[in-house]
Amino acid sequence: MPRTGPGSAAKKTLLWLGVILAALALLLGGGSMWSNASWTPKLALDLEGGTQMILAPEVQGGGSDITTEQLDQAVEIIRQRVDGSGVSEAEISTQSNRNVVVSLPGVPDAETRELIQASANMEFRPVLSGGGGQGAAVTDPTPAEQLPTPSAEPTDASDTNWISPELQTQFETTDCLNPDTIANAEQAPADQPMVACEPGTAGKYILGPVEVPGVDISTASFGMAQGNNGVSTNQWAVNIEFNGEGTDKFRSVTDRLFAFPEGDPRNQFAIVLDGQIISAPTVNAVITDGKPQITGNFTQESAEALSEQLKYGALPISFEIQSEQQVSATLGADQLRMGIIAGLIGLALVAVYSLFQYRALGFVTIASLVVAGLLSYLAIAILGWSHNYRLSLAGVAGLIVAIGQTADSFIVYFERIRDELRDGRGLVSAVDNGWKRAKRTVLASKAVNILAAVVLYFVAVGNVRGFAFTLGLTAIADLIVVFMFTHPTMVLLARTRFFGDGHRFSGLDPSRLGAIPLYRGAGRVRTPADASAARGKNKAAAKEAERRMTIAERRLAEKQDSMAGSGRSSEKDGE
Repeated sequence: MPRTGPGSAAKKTLLWLGVILAALALLLGGGSMWSNASWTPKLALDLEGGTQMILAPEVQGGGSDITTEQLDQAVEIIRQRVDGSGVSEAEISTQSNRNVVVSLPGVPDAETRELIQASANMEFRPVLSGGGGQGAAVTDPTPAEQLPTPSAEPTDASDTNWISPELQTQFETTDCLNPDTIANAEQAPADQPMVACEPGTAGKYILGPVEVPGVDISTASFGMAQGNNGVSTNQWAVNIEFNGEGTDKFRSVTDRLFAFPEGDPRNQFAIVLDGQIISAPTVNAVITDGKPQITGNFTQESAEALSEQLKYGALPISFEIQSEQQVSATLGADQLRMGIIAGLIGLALVAVYSLFQYRALGFVTIASLVVAGLLSYLAIAILGWSHNYRLSLAGVAGLIVAIGQTADSFIVYFERIRDELRDGRGLVSAVDNGWKRAKRTVLASKAVNILAAVVLYFVAVGNVRGFAFTLGLTAIADLIVVFMFTHPTMVLLARTRFFGDGHRFSGLDPSRLGAIPLYRGAGRVRTPADASAARGKNKAAAKEAERRMTIAERRLAEKQDSMAGSGRSSEKDGE
């Protein structure tokens, strides 16, 4: 019959921890072999240096004056774009109330550069003609004399009288399968129709004038779509929310487009960003509340990408890179080396204190800190690969602070065990009961740490966010280590002879802890004389026990001493 005792459960827990560490190491190793992952964490701007770009903003529509509000909006949205995939520790600021200075760690790739420079000219235009699969250019375009001519002035944005012979020729000759056509997409005036491509779907459309500008979007998100009965359809969807003005405009648009039959291109509207169509959904209902939902063949990644474009694409300012230069690290390798030395000194002090206070038990603390450090290191390296997380000097400070917070968890646990030993329990029982009391304290402490880190992360920017992120990450690692390494290790050590018999160098010697068991077995109970003899043999232990007594225990002891004194007086009087 298989063993299912505490010792067997502890071994299984340690095995699972080993599996987790091995899986993280294999993931990072695979990423370094077949992707751009690295065994060393990515460093932030203050430790590695990077690229500084000065952007000159221009208000779309030909205006030359940039307001302070527009510039502040530009800084905030660029920061959201850069940090949208993680804590990249970018520095974004204004210069002379005119330009935007973006400093990025390392050398930004082409995708990041385009993301920063994107003009974010988002528009909602109705579809007049075209569709998916029509991206290729026509080899034999229709002769100009055979093209239809508009019969009247267009009455609304969905009127096909917007399609002139020249626009139809442009539509036929545009090759949306050519990457150069996508890269050089031009924006049309808001009050004029245009030809646009939808990258990725080989879609080519003729679009009417702008009906809803992107600045009317309040926010956008993604999630699982829900049916009319409120039940999830297990399909990803993108949710848009317009402001008051945008709600009125979009209600008018959907009221008109919904009247067109299904299959008619005019039943669609196109979301255009910088001259390219990012989505061209059909209208299935009149949207009166300004909260449309886009559904389709979305994956989680594509839904998230579209929601980010909608959310951060409503900036009415375009940018031109005026200058770009490489900048050196503001702190450099010396400061990083000093920070690492400070961390090692803190770790050494914790180790010395643990060995002095807990003797051999201190090695459990040291081993737990090593496991927590390894777990945090692998997590930081993997997050740098997958989410562009970069370690700044503030993040290093968060790791140093975490050493003390991690040691606190072990101290709480060990002191609970020693308290149980002082109450006269055996070590196996003391470990079990001490864990029940200690884990509530540890969970409450780490919950406070994680809550503080989350709040600090969302209300702060820049390096402070890096500090908060590392603080929260190490708190989670601490919980994993305490539950999956420290406690199982103590369960196994309690069943060894060295710790179980309370060796004087184990840190769990009952006599050195001031433990005076009341029950000696076989019906024998210690007498006050036994207690006095025990205290006489070890005065330091007696003082320790007296110092740790609660108020109720002191009163009980005083009452017992008083009764013992009265008994001795009666015996003397009787003599």
